[in-house]
Amino acid sequence: MVESNKANSAQDPALKSLLERMPPEVANSFTEEQLSHLHSALGARSWKKHSLDIRSTFPIPFAKSRVYFVLLMGRNRRELTRREKQISAITFALFVAVFIGFSTLFGLLVLYLIKSALGIDIFKGYSFGVWKWFKELWK
Repeated sequence: MVESNKANSAQDPALKSLLERMPPEVANSFTEEQLSHLHSALGARSWKKHSLDIRSTFPIPFAKSRVYFVLLMGRNRRELTRREKQISAITFALFVAVFIGFSTLFGLLVLYLIKSALGIDIFKGYSFGVWKWFKELWK
């Protein structure tokens, strides 16, 4: 197994790039076992495998510099820390709450419009003005 890691570490472009950026005496000081562990650690990178990978730059108006942006999306393949799990749970709960709230308000709006279209008055002589606004949209 060490031999296969040895072959893999010698062909890994990320490992080669890492070693090339080091002083030669440091790069040559690694043992095969250390290189195989470096290869394993670098091989754990998953940013090459994204469903959506958009990278671009754009100029800043009235300045001589450019800004870059990266948008990556894909399946999360790494283990989350406890804090990340908590943030994820809170974010999911907020998303669900906002979705349920929006859906409820939309449902009430649809029911109100149906009630108004059928000419049903719950409070005599009072209107929220939603039906009038809705009819104006379609003129």
